[in-house]
Amino acid sequence: MTFDFDRVIDRRASDSNKWRKYPPDVLPLWVADMDFASPPAVVQALRDRVEHGFFGYLMEKPELHEVVAERVAKRYGWRVSPEAVVPLPGVIAGFNLALRALTSPGEGLLVQTPVYPPILRAAGNHGLTRDEHALTRGADGRYTVDLGTFARALRERTRAFLLCNPHNPVGRVFERAELEGMAAACARRDVWIIADEIHGDLPLDGRRHVPIATLSPEIEARTLTFMAPSKTFNLPGLKCAVAIIPNATLRERLAAAVADLVPKINVLGHAAAVAAYREGDPWLEALLRYLEANRTVLANDVPRRLPGVTLAPPEATYLAWLDCRGTGIADPFTFFLERAKVALNDGRLFGPGGEGFVRLNFGAPRALLTEGLERMARALAVR
Repeated sequence: MTFDFDRVIDRRASDSNKWRKYPPDVLPLWVADMDFASPPAVVQALRDRVEHGFFGYLMEKPELHEVVAERVAKRYGWRVSPEAVVPLPGVIAGFNLALRALTSPGEGLLVQTPVYPPILRAAGNHGLTRDEHALTRGADGRYTVDLGTFARALRERTRAFLLCNPHNPVGRVFERAELEGMAAACARRDVWIIADEIHGDLPLDGRRHVPIATLSPEIEARTLTFMAPSKTFNLPGLKCAVAIIPNATLRERLAAAVADLVPKINVLGHAAAVAAYREGDPWLEALLRYLEANRTVLANDVPRRLPGVTLAPPEATYLAWLDCRGTGIADPFTFFLERAKVALNDGRLFGPGGEGFVRLNFGAPRALLTEGLERMARALAVR
């Protein structure tokens, strides 16, 4: 099958937050919402489900349990029982529920900065101290994990580590050695691992995502892994995710934290997720090739056309982390919004290490990406 990722679809007339947040003359390249229609198989599954005409309660153990267990076995060689799969309405809700289940106020949560803002905020949601480990940025702009400083960042009070892999916003797919070092340090200190792996389907250049829970049975037993089809297949508004928790005791603790606070996934989210995971991989493979080509456009055009801006090409995701410190512009987010009419994500929202950076979503038809770069280039040329 062929898929037309070059097609520009007008979303301003819809209820899109991405396209309605800013004035009509602003090109939105910010939030992680791609400007590609979801896979045809997903759209057809939703049509069929709507035509059914009934939207009652979803069965207690929906088809999604089996589908996810089959998928992680196929993609990662990770054998889990369907019982280990816990459907949830979102990954953010999931890791917050995990913290509610596993930590107490006054304890510590380790996060790696700069990092996705909801991860940065998570400690404060539960009265925890936010312990921070700064990723190491090399001269080439690529970030790595210094395992020595990571181990020292685990304090006596640290109860959990909230991992983001592939990492948002820096685009790393952590290597097995990095994961093994972090996991070993957590095991030595008896720290829970809460893994946000929502971008795990989006490694580029044939890279392989390694779920941290697959490193060993001992690490699996202390890990709660959160995944979703939302970023992969552009389904964030349908609110469907899963936790994968082979440790039955941990599952029970998560279930107790859920209580009556968080709703079950809805029937349309379930239909879309099952269709995406069962039938969406041809679309996904085509998407990854298109994203790689868009990333090449960025890698070529940013140094040539945006003086003072640099980036390390991301290894995964459709999010580019642009270092604008060489421009001398104190607030690049506001500069590009007001002067270029391009909306990006403000790097300061990602915590320490985000000052002077912006995040750009290149999950868009190439015409929109090149228009955004042209606007940014013109703004820098006349400032």
